[in-house]
Amino acid sequence: MLFLTRTRIALACTLGVASLTTVYAADLPPGEITGQISNAIGVPIQNVRITAQSQNGKILEATQSDGHGYFYFRHLSAGIYALIANKQHYQTGTDIVVLTAQHGQSRRITLASEQALSLHVQAKQTHPSPNRISIANGGVSSYHITSQDIAQMPEGDDTPLNQVLLQAPGVVQDSFGQLHVRGDHANLQYRINGILLPDSISGFGQTLNSQLISNVSLLTGTLSAEYGFHTAGIVDIHTQTGAFDQGGQVEVMGGDQNTSQASGEIKGHKGDFSYFMDVSGLQNNLGIENPMPTRTAIHDASTQNNGFAYFSYKIDDTLRASAIFGISDNRFQIPNIAGQTPLYNLNGVINDPSQSLNEQQQEATNFGVLALQGTLGADMDYQISVFSRYQRIAYSPDLTGDLIYTGVASQTLRDTQNNGIQADGSWRFSPTHTFRTGMFASAEQVQTSSALSMFGGTMNPGTGTMTQTSTTPLPDQYYANDQLVQLFGLYAEDEWQATHLLTIDYGLRFDQVNAYVDQHQISPRLSAIYQLTPTTAVHAGYAHYFTPPPNELVSNQQIAGAVNTTNQPPGGTQNSPVQSESDDYYDVGINKTLSPTTTAGLDTYYKQVTNLLDEGQFGSALLYTPFNYAQGKIYGAELTLAYHKDALSSYVNLSRSAAFGKGIESAQYNFSPAELAYIANNYVHLDHDQTWTASSGVAWQQRQITYSSDLIYGSGLRSGFANTAHLPGYVQINASIMRPILIPEWGKIDVRLIVLNLFGATYEIRNGTGVGVGAPQYGPPRTALVALTKKF
Repeated sequence: MLFLTRTRIALACTLGVASLTTVYAADLPPGEITGQISNAIGVPIQNVRITAQSQNGKILEATQSDGHGYFYFRHLSAGIYALIANKQHYQTGTDIVVLTAQHGQSRRITLASEQALSLHVQAKQTHPSPNRISIANGGVSSYHITSQDIAQMPEGDDTPLNQVLLQAPGVVQDSFGQLHVRGDHANLQYRINGILLPDSISGFGQTLNSQLISNVSLLTGTLSAEYGFHTAGIVDIHTQTGAFDQGGQVEVMGGDQNTSQASGEIKGHKGDFSYFMDVSGLQNNLGIENPMPTRTAIHDASTQNNGFAYFSYKIDDTLRASAIFGISDNRFQIPNIAGQTPLYNLNGVINDPSQSLNEQQQEATNFGVLALQGTLGADMDYQISVFSRYQRIAYSPDLTGDLIYTGVASQTLRDTQNNGIQADGSWRFSPTHTFRTGMFASAEQVQTSSALSMFGGTMNPGTGTMTQTSTTPLPDQYYANDQLVQLFGLYAEDEWQATHLLTIDYGLRFDQVNAYVDQHQISPRLSAIYQLTPTTAVHAGYAHYFTPPPNELVSNQQIAGAVNTTNQPPGGTQNSPVQSESDDYYDVGINKTLSPTTTAGLDTYYKQVTNLLDEGQFGSALLYTPFNYAQGKIYGAELTLAYHKDALSSYVNLSRSAAFGKGIESAQYNFSPAELAYIANNYVHLDHDQTWTASSGVAWQQRQITYSSDLIYGSGLRSGFANTAHLPGYVQINASIMRPILIPEWGKIDVRLIVLNLFGATYEIRNGTGVGVGAPQYGPPRTALVALTKKF
């Protein structure tokens, strides 16, 4: 569809806004018309079709009102427009709008009913509600975060994207910056302006930063047929565009952990061309979580550089071309644990302290997207895009240190090049039906190479104990693997407005993967939303999902070469192919407006899984290896609450989740015989399962000063043999104070004082035990930072 950014109404909402905000014309950017559709007694009407027509009667843009009756148009030129509002069982409404080059306009249109009036308030289908919590596409749970919400987080625009998403319900933090949504291991899909970004290799660097975001939504639950492959959550990012804004900003931040960060952005437009560009560079001494409970990590410096650009050109009133480019280059030292005892002997080495190791990892990503977005008449629109993504991850060991502490030193390189195409279209063929269809196809070349140095050794099959048989390393082993991974998806769906109160979304999706395995699946989707009362909506849905395995596998040749060496895996050489995951997913929920200032939501879900996919770190390199549980089950509930009144806004999210797997059926070499036997006969918690998760935030503006704070709580990830234990719970609170100051030479500068982990809580994210858990990691120490922002 044509990319249209969120309305100024949504952008005017602060954290957890629950009340509606009046938008005045002087506040609206040029080229924007926004407003609300209601009936004669003031009740908002959803799904009203509104067209913007030029003076000669030509339809330039078309949209629908959302669940609160709001609508918007963006990217219009200065001039005179007629707004025509149509909906079945209502008389046509019209209004004339004069747009100037200085600001937009806001309008309220009243539709007279052709039948007796009733107090129906329709549930939202496609646009965000001002309270962050909404239901989209016939029942998908959607949590919305705007650029203003991000600006009011303690770190503001410098908040890493994964930390932004941690404030959404059901999102669990893990080591190396990983996120888990609703009990899944990663399995997130990222979209920029409606375009799916191709998968990347698991690492811990950030490819996208928060400065580029206009708004971001996390979609969960029973997704419509449009979404495939990775379905635990859809991170739907709409970027800044520069279509009406001119200028930009520069920002510097520094403080504890030797942190120094500089970023800048520029945006603007000229005629029908608009642009937005952003760059940032970060250096600190806490690039990866500290494996020790100390304030200062050993050997943990990092440099992280990112760039992003968006360009758009309006070819005519029905066609727009856009281009998106991104680049990141992240370099990390692997932090050390002091005082470890060597496990192996190396000729000529008497002492090599563990705190002196020098392991390094580099991650580089480049991507580009070209898209064409257009309309065909008043009822059809489409988008076609092509994309390319290159990624490289290189791990460099400390040759001596890795040998004496782990028995193997592995130089590992993974390169991927992914190219593909995506096409989507919609056709509103009747007042109550909107048909959507689309396809996705990609081809990825995955190249993996390893150079391994190790000792001779024998393993006791009963205990898994390794005995070194030589103190001189064996001849190095070299392995290379080249694999073509092809994905194809096709979908069709219909959104049916069955009654004024009931919307049903149903469809089919076909997905296929050709790679290490060749598999396909046809997946039905069905969901519905029903408006019980003017303030209460319920939704329910079912989805059949298909998830291909990650493209990160160890070859049988490499496993066989590790036999009788100190790199021999605990599970022998058994390495059954990793399979695609298949799910049956059920979701039921309710959204309630409790008062003009408070909203709440409750969502429940249950997933029955075949070939449940998980990943683990089974070697020294911070790369992951996928494997399958034969069966799995995941279920839980999420409670959301939002409040906003005047200058105070707040939100609270609480989630309970349980995720289990049974029977390891692939990549068995990574597991000890005892673990394999236990998991074969028992459902075990997944290592990333966390029973209770909470997030909360508050922002208060007093005169020119903004006070903000947020927190995350976790009851602890799993640990121990076969994940039978769990770590202690923790709370981390962040806070900031921001105010503008006037410097004669520079003008107005925003100054933000930030304290992360305000109370200095020391807590473990991982303790180095559990299925596929490689090393301990601790949460960040108390960190004080200062940020200065100059807008121009």
